[in-house]
Amino acid sequence: MKKTFSLFVAMFMLVAVSYAQKGVLKFTKETHDFGKVEQGKPVTHVFEFKNTGTDPIVINDAQASCGCTKPSFSREPIMPGKSGSISATYNAAAAGPFNKSVTVTSNAEAGQAVLYLKGEVVSAAATAETAAAPAATAPAAKDKKKSTKTSR
Repeated sequence: MKKTFSLFVAMFMLVAVSYAQKGVLKFTKETHDFGKVEQGKPVTHVFEFKNTGTDPIVINDAQASCGCTKPSFSREPIMPGKSGSISATYNAAAAGPFNKSVTVTSNAEAGQAVLYLKGEVVSAAATAETAAAPAATAPAAKDKKKSTKTSR
């Protein structure tokens, strides 16, 4: 009887400790859309997070889905209630839409979190055309506005 009771208490303690809240990574946002990005110009976004748990969080690794994305992070422990960040730089070499991920591994409760970068890389010529287009249409809109006035 004593053995059974002791075994029950030991199992209960093991389960209670395993369900205790650890550090919890809470990201402000997990996906960032760069929109249109000029080809050949790397772009960077900083993902902010907060430790909403009870234990310090240590980020062990941040792994990008391809070689065109480079994550960086601090290896310092993030104490409960404190904030940290993970920076991800995308090398916009190839034209076209992109959707890249960065997998963050830590000692947090979930263990892993996935962050996403998306957008569209456009050629430098296309970027120059879209920048010139609003300037060309602005005077036309201004002239149109003047011509719509009527005298009374």
